[in-house]
Amino acid sequence: MTITYRDSAPASALSEFEERCEAFKTRLQSEDFLHNRGLGNEVGIYTFCYDPRLKAEARRFLDRLKGDPSLPCRIREANLYDILLDICADKRILDAAPKMEEKRGREQLKKRLSSVASAEAFAKRISAEENASGDVLVITGVGEVYPFMRVHNVLDNIQHLFENTPVVVMYPGRFDGQTLSLFGKLTDGNYYRAFDLI
Repeated sequence: MTITYRDSAPASALSEFEERCEAFKTRLQSEDFLHNRGLGNEVGIYTFCYDPRLKAEARRFLDRLKGDPSLPCRIREANLYDILLDICADKRILDAAPKMEEKRGREQLKKRLSSVASAEAFAKRISAEENASGDVLVITGVGEVYPFMRVHNVLDNIQHLFENTPVVVMYPGRFDGQTLSLFGKLTDGNYYRAFDLI
């Protein structure tokens, strides 16, 4: 697997990322992983953390996974940013949002978006497509929806909907088993039911 080097990320971060990508692909070939076995009755929710400076590499890696015919699973992507845009378009506030932010400020926009783009609304969109055996849900766009939506709120609302489907959050930051740290700088909330994928 060849990944393009970027000036902003040190070679050590890229090397570690490449190793984690290979380990991720190996996990996708495990029957235990695909059927949420060996988790002690926990829901199979995982984080795949990466250096935020490697966002483009992470995107290319996921695109390759989605098109890889050798995998015994189907990768379903749920991009939170795209979902936010779809919700806003359905509520007919998408075009008005930039003007609202300019006129009333970010906090007012955040309140307005929170009232229509709730965690429940995200969960409804994510679960609209029926899961098949062997599916893996990969959640992306986490940084793009912050602070309007926090990934731990989405996970709280989907965990009962994906009991038989592994969920992997592509997370640009760190997760220590309890606290999510977006971009390694922002506290994104606590979540206790996830496992670090690698």
